[in-house]
Amino acid sequence: MELLSILRILRRWWWLIAIPVLITAALTLPSLLNRSAVSGGFSQTISYTAMQQLDAIPRTDGDYQDIWLSSELTVNAFTDWVRSGSFKLEIGELVSELNPDALGIAADNAHSVGQIYLSYPTIDGLDAISSAVVRVLETRSQPYFPQLGGEPANVSVLSKSGIAPAPPPLTDRFGALIKIGLGLLAGIGLVFLAHYLDPMLRRREDVEALGLPVVGAIPRK
Repeated sequence: MELLSILRILRRWWWLIAIPVLITAALTLPSLLNRSAVSGGFSQTISYTAMQQLDAIPRTDGDYQDIWLSSELTVNAFTDWVRSGSFKLEIGELVSELNPDALGIAADNAHSVGQIYLSYPTIDGLDAISSAVVRVLETRSQPYFPQLGGEPANVSVLSKSGIAPAPPPLTDRFGALIKIGLGLLAGIGLVFLAHYLDPMLRRREDVEALGLPVVGAIPRK
């Protein structure tokens, strides 16, 4: 019964729902249809491995386990460094036109192999950034890791993916639908506000809700 009452209210005041929906659609859809495809920028992935210089690792002849352990620990440390602001500052010193706020850097690693995920709005900018990332890894690690003994780590780039378009942000893809949905919610809110403020009694149930008995009703023609 409650659901039926709600449906009756919505049907009675449907035009209050339509008004905000039409307004938001009129303001949103033209800009959505007239603009070109929105780009989320470009992305690239770099895989690498790293370790201390061999002469900095104390070991016995024929024992290479400590070398692999050193590599894993070095890549673990590099992963945290890549995520820091100091790594982005090092890139900025090599790329003069870098926009730090537009550069996205994420990092991860599996044992001795590290992964760096880069994103930037332009292809040329990302190409310069990826080259700078490799140079920073190869030549600028020693100030941040005293355990390297003043020498940069030995870094080998395993692979660099091609620069690929990144998907546009969710706000660009669904922004228009979200705004129209908000207009729909606003319209439903207006409907129930109008029903609450409406003094008219239209149905038997409206009279009975006031605690008044219904002694007769005139049927619709």
